[in-house]
Amino acid sequence: MAPQILWIGLGNMGRGMVKNLVEKGNLDKPVILYNRTKKRAEELAAKLPKGKTEVVDSVEEGVKKADIIFNILSNDAAVKAVFDTILKGDVSGKLFIECSTIAPETTEEVSKLVTAKGAQYVASPIFGAPAAAEAGQLVFVPAGPKSSIEQLRPYIKGVMGRAEIPFEDKPVGTSLKLKLLGNSFILNMVTVLGEGYAVAEKADVGTDALKQFIDLLFGGVYSVYSERMVNGTYWKMEEPLFSANNARKDANHARNLAKSVGAELKLLEVSDEYLKSVADHAGGDKGDIAGIYGAARKNAGLKYENDA
Repeated sequence: MAPQILWIGLGNMGRGMVKNLVEKGNLDKPVILYNRTKKRAEELAAKLPKGKTEVVDSVEEGVKKADIIFNILSNDAAVKAVFDTILKGDVSGKLFIECSTIAPETTEEVSKLVTAKGAQYVASPIFGAPAAAEAGQLVFVPAGPKSSIEQLRPYIKGVMGRAEIPFEDKPVGTSLKLKLLGNSFILNMVTVLGEGYAVAEKADVGTDALKQFIDLLFGGVYSVYSERMVNGTYWKMEEPLFSANNARKDANHARNLAKSVGAELKLLEVSDEYLKSVADHAGGDKGDIAGIYGAARKNAGLKYENDA
């Protein structure tokens, strides 16, 4: 008999992950859904096959019914708040899978609280954009007891993900360290692209020619972010794929990680300056990281929005 699963957090990553869990997870019970804004849970449930999900009014109600609890929230404060509520009840024997991008210290702190109450805890941040979540192509980075990670694995490859980078029997914070380093690569790449496209416009090279160069030599995620910039998606989208606020949170955590081991991530300081400009212009929760292009345009004397 398959375990009962509860899903907490239905942002632009959580919705795609739940879709694949429901469709490919080989479950014999509905996935319980909880979101702070109940309407979002109800809207997702309405799009999925009837009887495959159950929306609950409170996180306490969901946890009481569940064996495995997935959690993916936007920041450290949200994660701490939900666990403060959850751990007031009996969680003995349950498994918590924490997929949020938070500080290594935060996940270690939460893990200690969870295990002290007789439950299991795996930190498993993910790599991939919302489109990858929708397609079931995420990369999971689980850390914690091997026996607990084994309980997660049936829901990774061929369900919500395409691969994993495991840290079996390693401290749970290890996975967040890799996640933050990985996100620093993304932020630096977006910064290089944004600056490059702004200069290409001002220097009469043109964005089309630069994009051809990027597509031919780099492709992949470089081309994906280039599309979001050149096509104006960065300022037209209603919901960011990776918000400026969340990116700044990750950059800060990554810099703190480097500082804690006597190293530096200097390039992130530049990215963070651009992200602050994006937040000031479009709103921290509404501006997308591809808006670094818009910020670079403003620095070059152009308007934030391109003419796409």
